[in-house]
Amino acid sequence: MDKEEALMQKLASIADRFIEVEKQVGDPDVIADQRKYRDLMREYKRLQPIVHQYETLRSLELDRKQAQDWSNGEDEEFKEMAKMELPGILERIDQGFEEARIMLLPKDEVDERPVMMEFRAGTGGDEAAIFAGDLYRMYQRHCEGKGWTWNLVNANEGTAGGFKEITVRVEGDGVYGWLKFESGVHRVQRVPETESQGRVHTSAATVAVLPVAEDVDVELDLSVVRRDTFRASGAGGQHVNKTESAVRLTHEPTGIVVECQDGRSQHQNYDHALEVLRTRLFERERERQVAEQAQQRKSLVSTGDRSAKIRTYNFPQGRVTDHRIQFTSHALTQILGGELDPVIEALRMAEQAELLASQS
Repeated sequence: MDKEEALMQKLASIADRFIEVEKQVGDPDVIADQRKYRDLMREYKRLQPIVHQYETLRSLELDRKQAQDWSNGEDEEFKEMAKMELPGILERIDQGFEEARIMLLPKDEVDERPVMMEFRAGTGGDEAAIFAGDLYRMYQRHCEGKGWTWNLVNANEGTAGGFKEITVRVEGDGVYGWLKFESGVHRVQRVPETESQGRVHTSAATVAVLPVAEDVDVELDLSVVRRDTFRASGAGGQHVNKTESAVRLTHEPTGIVVECQDGRSQHQNYDHALEVLRTRLFERERERQVAEQAQQRKSLVSTGDRSAKIRTYNFPQGRVTDHRIQFTSHALTQILGGELDPVIEALRMAEQAELLASQS
């Protein structure tokens, strides 16, 4: 059996599973079980484009067979037609199989989840906080341009602008799968607003992209979570500084501390902080798993090491460089304006190439 035949058999079995899932999602008993229904709908959405690709390949195979029958027949007009059409059909079949192989690559089960994005000022003092604010706005424009929801969870502003730390929740189709390679240290080389001598400085900010944890992911014992309240500060409207609406949660076994003060009430801030805490605990476990996997396969675009310097934004030369895949663009203004598609697509293609190479 050749590779294409084996691939078609695998696609056929996926098509059978898709029909089964399609029936189940219409079952009233399944609909009544929210968790089961949610999981099946995720599987349905994941399988649907694969099944469409399978049907496209089957149709192309029928076209190829007909064209070959024509070329072996006696009708000269049909022979000429087959001679013209067959090369294009074969090219589309090759392309279709390649696309199918990419679709069947291992997927991270959390790719479809919403994310928490955390931006933190790194080395560089006030300029690092200003740059963290620039990154925040860059991703905000990018995500809103895709129609995703962007909700502020918590912010700690810098003394000269920007943010020492800011957390947002982003929700939409395939958010984590699209943004997961953005985690790491982002560097900026430019003349800071706070620099009077006109010298170029290098500063840094850290971006973390965390898939939002669901209740079933983390068994959180609230008896080991200390809850403190305090008065909110900074931007957020007239409700700040009047009541102790801000919430700080401390997970005593791990020392993880979460603050939330941008909700309209203490109850809302508590719920937001609890979700962030679950997400960070979930990410700790995922990082452990990624570290184990990294011993088996070194990936250029791994999402496991948040301390890695992944990208530099060089203002004097108008250049953006992603150091993992040696990607360079001179569209710095557009990228900082939220036009990140070329960078992220290059990273996704590099990951796909690695996975395809590992399976060959």
